[in-house]
Amino acid sequence: MSKTEQALREAFQGESQANRRYLAFARQAEAEGLPQVAKLFRAAAEAETVHALNHLRALKEVKSTKENLQAAIGGERYEFQSMYPPMIEAAKAEGAREAQQSFSWANEVEKVHAELFSKALKDPAALPRVDYYVCATCGYTVEGQPPQKCPICGSAREAFRKVD
Repeated sequence: MSKTEQALREAFQGESQANRRYLAFARQAEAEGLPQVAKLFRAAAEAETVHALNHLRALKEVKSTKENLQAAIGGERYEFQSMYPPMIEAAKAEGAREAQQSFSWANEVEKVHAELFSKALKDPAALPRVDYYVCATCGYTVEGQPPQKCPICGSAREAFRKVD
């Protein structure tokens, strides 16, 4: 890997993490009644997304939809087969219950994502036009209507957010 490619990968990771961090900070600012600070964090998060997408484009990692679906399936499978299981065990061994729960929820949801991407890969043009909902507590993703109770974390239907 060239130094430039390594730098692009590091920059993509950093910008992606900054985006997520700033969105979390925006939620906290909203909760504290500071809407203008929240708006500033969301603006910076959007700028970080622009940077991350530029780096990803320079890496030539956005390909055809079929190739992107295959990459997504591979990434999701890696997460639930290889990445999260040792993290869950380490958190359990250390008594880090919140981390263990977070890893466990993500692990289960990644399986769902792999299934949804696999379904889309079979015939992307024939994918039914349905809404997707995401549980705001654990990330469980469902097509169609959200369930009365999240099968991963047990949150009520009201925890689900429609994805536009």
